[in-house]
Amino acid sequence: MRDSRQFTRRPLLAALISASCVMPALAHADINPNFFGYARSGIGSTAGGGSQTCFKAAGAPAKYRLGNECETYAEIGLGANLFDQRGTSFDFASRVAYVTAQDDDAESLKDDDNDIALREMYVTGTNAIGGLPDGSTLWAGKRFYKRHDIHMNDFYYWDVSGPGVGISDIDLGIGNLSLAWVRSSGSDSTNFPDEGQRLSDDTIDIRMTDIATNPGGSLQLGVDYGRASTPEWLENYYDNNDIDYDDGDKGWMGTIEHTQSNWFGGSNTVALQYATDGIITSNGNAVGRPAGGRISQEGDMWRVLDHGHVWLVQDKLDLLYTAIYEDKNLDDDSGRKWFSAGVRPVYYWNDIMSTAVELGYDRIEPQSNVSYNGDDHHVTKLTIAQQWSAGRGAMIRPTIRLFATYAKWNGDAYEERGVANSLDTGSGPNNVDFNDHNGLTFGAQMEVWWGS
Repeated sequence: MRDSRQFTRRPLLAALISASCVMPALAHADINPNFFGYARSGIGSTAGGGSQTCFKAAGAPAKYRLGNECETYAEIGLGANLFDQRGTSFDFASRVAYVTAQDDDAESLKDDDNDIALREMYVTGTNAIGGLPDGSTLWAGKRFYKRHDIHMNDFYYWDVSGPGVGISDIDLGIGNLSLAWVRSSGSDSTNFPDEGQRLSDDTIDIRMTDIATNPGGSLQLGVDYGRASTPEWLENYYDNNDIDYDDGDKGWMGTIEHTQSNWFGGSNTVALQYATDGIITSNGNAVGRPAGGRISQEGDMWRVLDHGHVWLVQDKLDLLYTAIYEDKNLDDDSGRKWFSAGVRPVYYWNDIMSTAVELGYDRIEPQSNVSYNGDDHHVTKLTIAQQWSAGRGAMIRPTIRLFATYAKWNGDAYEERGVANSLDTGSGPNNVDFNDHNGLTFGAQMEVWWGS
């Protein structure tokens, strides 16, 4: 007797053959993979014993990085050009990031000090929408979106990254227009009837870039409007319990930024920002992310900053520099004024070896309702590092460096173990004494980035 399974196999085989014949052209196109990423890791100790302490002023949103990073951190990205025909292209990108406490060999990502996160997963379609100027790009997914940062202290002053959708780089003749809708969710553990409830913090980002102003200079203008998207039942709950959310759950930020290229062999950027209410985030960046789990945050913030890279002696001595002033004035008195300035000159002995010195200063003037040192306090950090890199230039990587870092501050370092006073407790091990006013660390680190 003939096996009845033969009759079921033949239609299935025919269906598979037919499907393969009508698969989209993508299945037969050449896939061009792209591997990109960033990583840093090393080892360090604190003079007097213990692992490396990292020095950051309590209340400051950033710290100066050279010889002052206590973790292993990496971002690994994979992407591909999936389609490129008749002037239209589609590209995919993904990125996973992880951080560990840099303690030992096998560090479980389940531990409190270690974490793994999906940072990007998105597709772009360049020239996908007919009728728009050449170069316009449609995108959707989770992504780093047009982030603006200062490398020396890793401060992201304009960053609306997250899941979203948008159209970018629409050439209007005078500049490029970009529109985006992005989201970052949070929770309101104080006012929610259930701490597991989520807030959807939506931000509309509108910006004009590449506006020519002067030879080598360009202007960027941006407006971000953010609000907490709350369901009707939740608004009724707030109303019934006299919780004020009408102002604090929304806010806007305006940005004006000028970048000058060919600036002493490098570039200079100056930016002015103003923000209100719910778009002012608790960590100091005003980017439309959740306001620390508080739906009723009210106040305003303004910020001015300048940063850049110049060559003082071509191919022998260059300089990274920055200066920041930020005034975050919150109605509940949990804000602060922050002044920061830093320089990093690097001398190049040859194409591989260099010596870097970084001097950074942060000053905090807190309002009356903060959880750390309520008096004005400051941290000064000095690092010298001997480096071996893949070429000349402050932004050339990979780099291997040996470093020594000295920091000095006013006021006791900590109130007690794990409780900040003049020093922040979340930037690494706290291996200076509670009442110390200075500290010294030393160690080695590698840093690398590649691809795009």
